[in-house]
Amino acid sequence: MRKFLVLIAVAVSGLLPLSAQTIYDFTMNDIDGNPVSLSEYKGKVVMIVNVASKCGLTKQYEGLEALYKAYQEKGFVILGFPCNQFMGQEPGTEAEILEFCTVNYGVTFPLFSKIEVNGDGAHPLYQFLRKKLPGTGSKSDIEWNFAKFLIGRDGKPVERFNPRTKPEDTAASIEKLL
Repeated sequence: MRKFLVLIAVAVSGLLPLSAQTIYDFTMNDIDGNPVSLSEYKGKVVMIVNVASKCGLTKQYEGLEALYKAYQEKGFVILGFPCNQFMGQEPGTEAEILEFCTVNYGVTFPLFSKIEVNGDGAHPLYQFLRKKLPGTGSKSDIEWNFAKFLIGRDGKPVERFNPRTKPEDTAASIEKLL
């Protein structure tokens, strides 16, 4: 009952659109804490990635930035969502995360505030993504850092990539949508 009441309270506050059909139904806080409606990305092909700075897959930032630079002018954007749910691999503050990403990997794609992607505290955006593209296992949970969701120009999830999928291995799927 408590979980149900929390969902109602969240929905009423506008955080969880109960009838969400696209990512455009969500507003997220950017890495500086400013609200950003994902409707700002209407008409673009979007890749949503949960990221971490102290993960064995952190070097994927290089590949993600390369994809962003290669396809940005064609209407592609990557949205990075730091997450500390996997063995505490994103312990820093938003300022520390931003500095790490820009200094070490030259990240220029948009980064957002730290969120949870699994469990009772999962952000509604990730609840939506997991519902639309549940993955291959028996659960829809995000497996680890650097899970990737490819979103079509209409704001609807199209494809989910395993965290170990290298960013460059998603290029063909991106090109089909561009």
